Amino acid sequence: MTEVFTAFPTAIFNENARIPMFSGDNYTEWKEKVLLTLGCSDLDLALRVDEPSIPMESSTPAAKANYERWKRSNRLSLMLIKAHISQSIRGSITNSDKVKAYMKAIDEQFVSYNKALASTLMKRLSSMTFDRSRTVREHIMEMRDIAAKLKSLEMDMSESFLVHFILNSLPMEYGPFKISYNIHKDK
Repeated sequence: MTEVFTAFPTAIFNENARIPMFSGDNYTEWKEKVLLTLGCSDLDLALRVDEPSIPMESSTPAAKANYERWKRSNRLSLMLIKAHISQSIRGSITNSDKVKAYMKAIDEQFVSYNKALASTLMKRLSSMTFDRSRTVREHIMEMRDIAAKLKSLEMDMSESFLVHFILNSLPMEYGPFKISYNIHKDK
C-alpha cells in the first residue's frame, strides 16, 4: 500500500505533461487540464483561498506554515500556468504575481473570445453544404467535429438537431435518404 501511495503523486504530477499549450482557441480544454493538474498535485490552494495575512514574528507556527503553503501554491501554480501559455498570448494577458488574479485576467480575455468562436462555428455549421469535393462521410465527420467543438465551448446541441443540420446540408439527390430517415425516426 505504501508503494502505491508514494508513486501516486509522481503519476499525477506527470499529468502536467498532458496540458496542451494554450494557443487561444483551446481555452476550455486548457483550463480544465490546468485546474485538474493543480488540484491533483495539491497546488490549487492559492486558487481556492484568498491570500492569508503575512505572519508576524508573534504569529503561531500554524499561521506561518499556512502562509508558506499558500505562497508555495501561488508560486508553483503561476509557473505551471505560464509554462503552458504560448509566448504570443502571454504578452496580451495582464501580468500578476497572484495566480487567482492571473487566471481572472485570462478568463476575462478568453471567455469573450470563446463566444465569438462559438458564433463563428455555429454560422459555419448552419451554412455548410455538401460540395462533392470529398466523400459524404468526410462531410458528415467535419460537421460532427464542429459540433464537438461547440460542445467544448459549452454550446451543447442534441444529436437529432445535428442530424437535421447534416440532412439539410445534403443536395436534393439525397431526398429519398432524408425521407427514409424521417420515417424510421418516428417509429
